[in-house]
Amino acid sequence: MPRTALTLDAPGGLCPATLHTPEGSGPWPGVIMYPDAGGVRDTFLGMADHLAGLGYVVLLPDVYYRSGGFEPFDMATVFTDPAERARLGALMQSLTPEMVVADAAVYTATLLGRPEVTGPRVGTTGYCMGGRTSLIVAGALGGTIGAAASFHGGNLAKADDPDSPHHRAAGIRAAVYVAGATDDGSFGPEQFTLLDDALSEAGVRHTVETYPAAHGFAVPDNPTHDAEAEERHWAALSDLYRAALA
Repeated sequence: MPRTALTLDAPGGLCPATLHTPEGSGPWPGVIMYPDAGGVRDTFLGMADHLAGLGYVVLLPDVYYRSGGFEPFDMATVFTDPAERARLGALMQSLTPEMVVADAAVYTATLLGRPEVTGPRVGTTGYCMGGRTSLIVAGALGGTIGAAASFHGGNLAKADDPDSPHHRAAGIRAAVYVAGATDDGSFGPEQFTLLDDALSEAGVRHTVETYPAAHGFAVPDNPTHDAEAEERHWAALSDLYRAALA
């Protein structure tokens, strides 16, 4: 799929990003893809290409741009190497909900301003950390987000966390799809029920379900990658966008 390198004038400085477009003349719906905690890397470039091949213009931003770049992580060992785990944790903690929402306003405006993109809404999708971001953005930007997905996202509905995405359910105008993982301590049964209830009470069209796979199932370079679950996630994402963004 064609890729275009972009540099966005974002609230925290210059944000590198890539724009992935389908073959053909378009225009097509636009989507923001939020990576997991490992950030943008070859795997996510490939995933953005795949999503573009399904008929969407995909913006893949460097969510850690405020850090001025970082050495890519080896996802096979990052959580077992104490130094690398600490480095990853520091990057994750550097992002606040206020930052990601401010950045998302730039990302959506970029997409909707592109001649390849049809509006007036965009979609979001995110993985692990990015799944939480996807829902936070949907709650904050209202009608600008037409569809929001989260795959093996963590901390989506923590009652004692004021930043938890479920607290923003009343602001969501998007159709929402959430796929959790089996035995995932970051999104267990209590969070599942709390998120489902919050979305229902807010009148949000949504699906919340659990795949029979481990946390990280959709991302090919994760050691817990599950090929069958990955294919299921692409089908679910395509169905969501087709219904909400067409």
